[in-house]
Amino acid sequence: MARQWTARKSRAQESTAGEGTAQESAAHEGTARGGTARAGTRNPLVIATLALAVCAAGAAGWGGWLRYEAAHDDAASFAQVRDDALAAGEQAVQNMNTLDHRSLEKGLDSWEQSTTGDLHAQLVDGRDAFAEQIAKAKTVSTAEVLAGAVTELDERAGRAGVMVALRVTVTAPKGEPAVKESRLLGSLTRTSEGWKLSALGQAPVGGTAG
Repeated sequence: MARQWTARKSRAQESTAGEGTAQESAAHEGTARGGTARAGTRNPLVIATLALAVCAAGAAGWGGWLRYEAAHDDAASFAQVRDDALAAGEQAVQNMNTLDHRSLEKGLDSWEQSTTGDLHAQLVDGRDAFAEQIAKAKTVSTAEVLAGAVTELDERAGRAGVMVALRVTVTAPKGEPAVKESRLLGSLTRTSEGWKLSALGQAPVGGTAG
């Protein structure tokens, strides 16, 4: 009976020892894995590399957006200047082809206000003679803009060119109104008061807007 109890006790101790060894092995393995995981997560080189990659991607995206925005703003600004020059050119050409002998001074004032440079000087110098001529003819001229285009534009220099298609109707005291369609080329100069005509002439036959 004593020998049986001793055998059982020995087997129980061996079982307990085996379990202890297995638990220690498992604990050691878990500690090793945890240490490896923490070491990988906290590796300064990995963290720095990821941070640099994120910063580089952000900088590239921001730089691209700034370039796009700048290009878009430049294009919009140029388009606005072009539209302003065209509108001013069309109005000036229309003014220069509109004159009513009944409101002669007002019409000639409009001519001068629409022009600058040599063209303006010519109108001022010849104003009295031209007013006398129109007063005698008693004509009424009206102009309608049919189409217009900017042929050149130098925003920095403040110069532009326009081509304007017009229908001009001239009514005299006697006879039927005379209607004529023509294309005129105008040179514009930007002044402190906006774009004004500095030259005006007939467009050559077959000419097109550039």
